[in-house]
Amino acid sequence: MDFFPIFLHIKGKPCLIVGGGDVAARKALQLLRAGAEVRVVAPALGEKLTALAGQHKMAQRSGRFEPADLEGCALVIAATDDNAVNRAVHAAALQKNIPVNVVDDPALCSFIMPAIVDRSPVLIAVSSGGAAPVLTRLLRARLETLIPAAYGSLAVLAARFREKVKQRFAHSEQRRRFWEGILQGPVAERVFAGQEQAAEAALRAALESADAAVVTGEVYLVGAGPGDPDLLTFRALRLMQQADVVLYDRLIPDAILNLVRADAERIYVGKRRSEHALRQEMINQLLVQHAKAGKRVLRLKGGDPFIFGRGGEEIATLAEEGIPFQVVPGITAASGCAAYAGIPLTHRDYAQSCVFVTGQLQDGGMDLNWAGLIQPQQTIVVYMGLAGVDVLCRELIAHGLPAATPSALIERGTTPHQRVLVGTLGTLPEIIDHTEVHAPTLIIVGDVVRLHDTLAWFHPI
Repeated sequence: MDFFPIFLHIKGKPCLIVGGGDVAARKALQLLRAGAEVRVVAPALGEKLTALAGQHKMAQRSGRFEPADLEGCALVIAATDDNAVNRAVHAAALQKNIPVNVVDDPALCSFIMPAIVDRSPVLIAVSSGGAAPVLTRLLRARLETLIPAAYGSLAVLAARFREKVKQRFAHSEQRRRFWEGILQGPVAERVFAGQEQAAEAALRAALESADAAVVTGEVYLVGAGPGDPDLLTFRALRLMQQADVVLYDRLIPDAILNLVRADAERIYVGKRRSEHALRQEMINQLLVQHAKAGKRVLRLKGGDPFIFGRGGEEIATLAEEGIPFQVVPGITAASGCAAYAGIPLTHRDYAQSCVFVTGQLQDGGMDLNWAGLIQPQQTIVVYMGLAGVDVLCRELIAHGLPAATPSALIERGTTPHQRVLVGTLGTLPEIIDHTEVHAPTLIIVGDVVRLHDTLAWFHPI
């Protein structure tokens, strides 16, 4: 982050605007809506600021900016077209440790003015750090259409009951569960429908009937997909936002992990070949332990939890312990990476079937059903095959596939670091040997690889 997002309380506090034009007027109106005591310094005022001054909504001094104008101010905004004046305001504000914003000049800003979605008392601020103001406004416009205006009324209702809920529930976890049920359930729907009295009655009834002693744990086994956060399902994102504890593996990129609720406890349980942060049995017991403590536990797994993800083993343990769980499928690496590489797994002219296998080495070899793999018009997708690519290609050739069979390795598929190495069964090992390749990877073998050159659409920067 280039700027730390923060909301300032400026109600009743002096705030200075240097400049008299339309931009200065817009900033003045924003500050007035926040309850600030607005002061304007400019040689002359435009029509809009003149009107505000005439309505006695702000104080005004005619003349050029002087450092003394900053006396007692909580913040200052420079909105002039004179670069020398803007720099003087910036320098004087820094000297007095006063937050300063110079319009359209991020380098001279210690704070920036975001685009705002106002559902007071709920405020949503959107910023690009000054890099793309038009994009920020477009995002704000989209949020305006998605967030009901009644969210402000819902927040006001919640505020009236906040102390009562604190008295009813001793622990923060109990309060959080209660409020999540209220803010995502019938009470919220009544507010959105304009039935505020009915909503208040329903909230009061829910509070009176709630059992403060019962906190039930649950486990969410969630597939996070192959890497691109945009490929998460809506359900996965919702559960990620309400989990109390998160167990995640090495295939989860920061871009996805950052979507988890900020105050959730995070536990890394990643595995890689011959190097396990935790044994699978210990992971299973961690899920049980936290769920029995009343926590909502998110087991976040790369790809799909039921495709080479050992998800079945984890929920078998949960079932034995009587712990409720949900499973959320994810886009598996085979479909995600193949799609982003422009390699259809099936195609009328090239492949009528597809098989997924794991390429992990066992005592230097691979225990695969080679005869089942060597079928006409079949695509072979190999997970975890990077370390054993030499063995894989050699055995496929030895069992009947031509050495000229098109083959591809997709490195860190669907992410900005995606790279596709294309060759044949005969050449792919050598291509990989001469290239620095980083896991995770996926190998695709079959005639469908021929389509990569014409169908590749994803070109990461």
